[in-house]
Parts: sequence; C-alpha cells; structure tokens
Amino acid sequence: MGMARTLPLVLEGVTFARDGQTLLGPIDLTLGEAGRTVLVGPNGAGKSLLLRLCHGLLAPSRGRIVCGELGTPLQAAVRRRQALVFQQPVMLRRSVLANVRYALQRQGVRRRDSRQQAQVALERVGLGALAGRSARVLSGGEQQRLALARAWVLRPEVLFLDEPTSALDPATTQAVEHAIRQFDEHGTRIVMVTHNLGQARRLADECLFLAGGRLVERGPAARVLTRPASPEAARFLAAEQGIEPVVGPPSSTAKGVAS
Repeated sequence: MGMARTLPLVLEGVTFARDGQTLLGPIDLTLGEAGRTVLVGPNGAGKSLLLRLCHGLLAPSRGRIVCGELGTPLQAAVRRRQALVFQQPVMLRRSVLANVRYALQRQGVRRRDSRQQAQVALERVGLGALAGRSARVLSGGEQQRLALARAWVLRPEVLFLDEPTSALDPATTQAVEHAIRQFDEHGTRIVMVTHNLGQARRLADECLFLAGGRLVERGPAARVLTRPASPEAARFLAAEQGIEPVVGPPSSTAKGVAS
C-alpha cells in the first residue's frame, strides 16, 4: 500500500478553544494540491494556530480535519508527508550535517545513505560548506536555512512556514524566499504565515486573510492585497501602508477550495 497522502487537506467546521475561549473558527477550508498560499492578518488573528491545526500539532475542539481523496483523518502516518518550519527553529546539539541526517534517520533511512542525501539538501540552501560546523553557532538566517534543509530532505508534500523571515535582514530573507520557491518548483505545496506584505506579494498565489479567529477573505493574492473585498482586510492593509482603506467589490465567499 502506498504512503497516505495529505492533499487535499480539508477543514470542516474546525474550532479551537482554550480555557473556554474560542480562539479560532469555525473554519471551513480546503487546500488543494498545488500553489503557494499565504496567510496574513493582524496579531492574534489565529494564523499560527491554523498552521498548527493543519499540521496536527493541535487537535480541533470541534470539527474535523481530513486528508487525501479518501478523507483520511489527520494523524502521524499522514503528517509524515508534511513539514513545519517555525519562526525560531530548534537546533540539535550536533553539527549542521548531523541535524539533517537525524531527520532522515527518524524516517528509517540507513546511516550510510543519509550522509549523501543530507549533503545534497544543504547544498540546495547554500550551507554545504558549513556541514561540519555546530548548528547552534549559526546565524539566525543560517539556522532558518538549515531548518529548510531538514524539511527539504524529507521531500514533504506540504510545507508549512510560520513567519520564517521575521527577524532576518533583507539579503537573508531573499535567500530563504529563493529556497521556498525551489520547494514550490519541485512540487511541494506551500502554506505560509507572514506579517510582511511585500513578501506576501512576492510569494503568494493565493492569500487568506484572518481576523479575530475567523477566515474573513480569500482569493488571488494580486486582488486581496491590492483591493480587498472585506472591510477588515481593507483596514488592515491601509494601516500597514498608512493610507485610507479602499474596499473592492464583494467576494463570493471566504470558503471554498484553495488551488
């Protein structure tokens, strides 16, 4: 039997609550099999929560999340087809190369095979020359690229990214964005949170706008980020740019399928 597939990833009436307070939802969302989806919205909107729910790190308080054409419940067997890169990735107390090899060995790859695969992944993100260095002495940007290499080597079907460049300088941000585009070009589905609207414009095919724990608007990034249909998104974008809010024509719905 083949490995369980993650896509399409379907959220049906998903709600997440803590201490009796609803922080997210209800959300209905389908993520299809291709493209780059970027989540934007104010702090506390629920963007990172949504990513963690999609990756199975959190369980919905209500609703369900299913995967693939057969609607398989989100669980460990399916999650192995996903990778999540955090804003501040955790580095193991070992070399750069060993950090990547560890990810492979956890997937059952033999030690003698893991070295070559790990080195190739490091070359992909421009860290090949640092393979023997301790991962914990890398710069913030180098650590983020190492986290991407650890994800790359697993050939994920879906890559979730939670503000991966928020603390990086422009040159390092450009290098990380290049790596993200490479994932996309090799067929990995990208779902990313960012507070950087310029980055959203550069990377997104589709944009999801969240506010107050709700999915307020979704659509092609070129439209949502220039002429949003919802007042919430218009106010947010205007505040980010220091201009008066402009609301475009109403969108059909905030639900549906993301390509």
